[in-house]
Amino acid sequence: MIPIVRVLAPNPSVYTLEGLERVAAATDHPVGVHLKLDTGMHRVGLWPPESAPRFARRILDAGLALEGLWTHFAAAEVDAAATQAQLDRLLAARDALAAQGIEPLMLHAANSAATLRYPGSHLDLVRTGVAIYGVDPGAGIGPTAGLRPALSWRSAVTMVKRLPAGERLSYGWRYEMEREATVATVPVVYADGYPRALGVHAEVLIGGARHPVAGTVTMDQLLVDCGDAPVLPGDEVVLLGAQRGERITAEELAGHLGTIGYEIVTAIGERVPREYVG
Repeated sequence: MIPIVRVLAPNPSVYTLEGLERVAAATDHPVGVHLKLDTGMHRVGLWPPESAPRFARRILDAGLALEGLWTHFAAAEVDAAATQAQLDRLLAARDALAAQGIEPLMLHAANSAATLRYPGSHLDLVRTGVAIYGVDPGAGIGPTAGLRPALSWRSAVTMVKRLPAGERLSYGWRYEMEREATVATVPVVYADGYPRALGVHAEVLIGGARHPVAGTVTMDQLLVDCGDAPVLPGDEVVLLGAQRGERITAEELAGHLGTIGYEIVTAIGERVPREYVG
């Protein structure tokens, strides 16, 4: 049986009086809003969460409908106790609202990590983000949960040349040829969202084999040291994804930069053509 997944259109979230007033002023009918509570991440949200009943009453008095009550976990991938504490604050706020006869239609808290790790946090709906794309939410949760990457980033070789040992490549001459080798040019660059700092650290796939990015990634091209591989113009280059049994993941590229896979995939620029499959 194919599971049925309900995707909800986002209604506005409110957590400040100014935001509440602006939403109320923009509509002449009872729009449903979601009240976001700050239960410990301290990014945005109503603080302290104990003030939820008073703020919820303001929502209703403004002629709006309280459709949802929610929060966002700060460390669901690594800290079970802190995540449970945040969930407990949300549930306490729900109970406080119920004591005043206010019952939101939906209660939600789980991001990707919590969806995979804490079934008790699923409540009425979950908000999976990075996990939808098969990218690890953190701490190795993705592979354990069986996530499969859903995105590939591919290009093609535009030029090849044979260079002798000792030649240095790209801006700053950061990469020196240790032996005679074939160097390929690929038209993917930091202007496309492929980080400049990946130069001399990352690898790409050509012909099912790994080859190092050779030197500084420039604004309009990067270079690849292909050794003695028979690489030709037009050959497919995989910057992210699989080719003939080899795979480069967003987490691998993120590891070179001390960041997370989500930053890698969300950095891919608008000028990179998209093809949607399935």
